[in-house]
Amino acid sequence: MKIAVVDYGMGNLRSVAKALEHVAPRAQVVVTSDPGQVAAAERVVFPGQGAMPDCMRELESRGLRAAVIQASNSKPFLGICIGLQMLFESSEEGNVAGLAVLPGRVSRFPDAMRDSAGARLKVPHMGWNQVRQEAAHVLWAGIPDGARFYFVHSFYVVPGEAGLAAGCSEYGVRFTCAVARDNIFAVQFHPEKSQAEGLRLLANFVNWNR
Repeated sequence: MKIAVVDYGMGNLRSVAKALEHVAPRAQVVVTSDPGQVAAAERVVFPGQGAMPDCMRELESRGLRAAVIQASNSKPFLGICIGLQMLFESSEEGNVAGLAVLPGRVSRFPDAMRDSAGARLKVPHMGWNQVRQEAAHVLWAGIPDGARFYFVHSFYVVPGEAGLAAGCSEYGVRFTCAVARDNIFAVQFHPEKSQAEGLRLLANFVNWNR
């Protein structure tokens, strides 16, 4: 099995690749900016970190847009962090258009959010948080509802279609942190940094047969 980790120059992708190699030691994991390699892979992981306008610009400049859209329509596809946000139609971050693979937008956390004790919440949302599973999915197999995953983000997705949300979390507001449709599963958190539960999700992705 060949798994392509899409490299458009944003973020340290080696941690994603190493986690995949750990859960799938017999797979060929390639970190690549070559559209041909993305097209040839049996599974595609679309991660990233940074500002969405920069990410979209780099994706375009490396000629990866069409390959990512094609992969999202045809094979097991896992989006991570900005790789989730870029799948949607638009983002408040720079008022930039996304790939429009999924309907909806990306919004910023409101200012002056507070927790249940009244303490002010900082943005970005950074650290461990519970994830509630909104829908049954094979990628949740073996992961308890309410498991904790690691987040780093200032923006979150607002799906424009009922049934897209696969998981949610709370940080001042309740927000969608995982979506699923057909061959796509995408998450706001970082499974590669989320210890046992994150590795289980990646293993479930490797074994996911659509």
